[in-house]
Amino acid sequence: MKNFTAQAILAKVRNKSLLSRDEMVWFAKGLSDGKVTDAQAGAFSMAVALNGLGSQQARTDWTLAMRDSGKILSWEVGSPVLDKHSTGGIGDCVSLILTPLLASIGVCVPMISGRGLGHTGGTLDKLESIPGVKVMHSEERLVEIIESCGCIIAGANEKIAPADRRLYAVRDVTSTVDSLDLITASILSKKLASGLDGLVLDIKCGSGAFMADLNQATELAKALVKTANESGCATTALITDMNQPLAPAMGNALEIVEAMRVLSGETVGRLRSLTVSLGAEILKAQKIYNNTKQATNELGRNLNSGAALKKFGEMISLMGGPINFEKDFNRYLPEATTVIEVFAPKAGYLAQWDGQSLGNIVVKLGGGRLVETDQIDHAVGLSDIASIGTKLSKGSPILKIHATRLDHAEEAKRQVLTAFKLTDSAPKETDLVLKRIT
Repeated sequence: MKNFTAQAILAKVRNKSLLSRDEMVWFAKGLSDGKVTDAQAGAFSMAVALNGLGSQQARTDWTLAMRDSGKILSWEVGSPVLDKHSTGGIGDCVSLILTPLLASIGVCVPMISGRGLGHTGGTLDKLESIPGVKVMHSEERLVEIIESCGCIIAGANEKIAPADRRLYAVRDVTSTVDSLDLITASILSKKLASGLDGLVLDIKCGSGAFMADLNQATELAKALVKTANESGCATTALITDMNQPLAPAMGNALEIVEAMRVLSGETVGRLRSLTVSLGAEILKAQKIYNNTKQATNELGRNLNSGAALKKFGEMISLMGGPINFEKDFNRYLPEATTVIEVFAPKAGYLAQWDGQSLGNIVVKLGGGRLVETDQIDHAVGLSDIASIGTKLSKGSPILKIHATRLDHAEEAKRQVLTAFKLTDSAPKETDLVLKRIT
């Protein structure tokens, strides 16, 4: 490879000149091995945030350079290797259900997931609500678990897209997180390094998502789908409503409970509906089933029969959790010491939730983190959250607050009472799936 320098590459991005593929590979390798300094990484992030990489091809090349900065996993399992990624929302525990559900169909699901930061929760934090569960594993152990039960939800180790690990930390402190090129490469580099045959994306849009605007969500979905497909991974996306919690609970252990209810075939509603929609989308795209209806029916059967629940229990046991967790999950999950209810101050229809406010309430209770070093309280959060459109009488329960102390719960209650809107007439019903991007 030519004798590139970080200074010359930075000058090209600053001057809106296209980088060559070799220059991108060199810079990504420099991020992973330390040859690129923190100052240079920050300068690169800012230049890309301001100017972009210049073309769709450059976006794809940078994504692949990030992927190739570390280990690329491969699987010899004799079945399609599929995954799902969500851009994050409140009460979103789809991954906990969809991973074992797809595995129960007979596909391989090596889901590389993350922790919560800001007002949205993280799948790894939710899993760690279960005693003994380990989310970081060696490559050898990942293979063992996949070969045994067909699925795992785990964190990316230091060998998976290390350039992204380095650049993500820099982006967070340089206010360059919202660059479309950098977001695309960050999300996809880790997913592509997982050795996938297919991917379905859940792009959240609304007050509880990072993107409240449908046009912005659509732009991101198109960038991700096009880049992933150009990188050799068959990908589609659904843009979905996040103007209220997806599950009627927010918080780590509380969302595990909601996921277990769906896996047990107990509940319908938004959480089950979206899980099945995402599963049907990727199974149809991979031609595992001829059409969406056929895939939907099969997924529904595996939820109702307990096949997906059994697969979840196998995965949890292999990850270090209790044997047969699925048979008595409430026994193992932590519970808050203080639980209070919030009641409607007057009659009306629940017309609006401020999703970001709800997420921040959970964080302040201790259920999330503002910086990566913050410790999580897995028991706290919100449950029994009323859905938009619910007709309430004065004094009707709206939700329950789970806290460690009464004063924390009372403060959360004051915040909850400013986070919703009541109206005299029923609000217009909103579709859960807003757009499909192929």
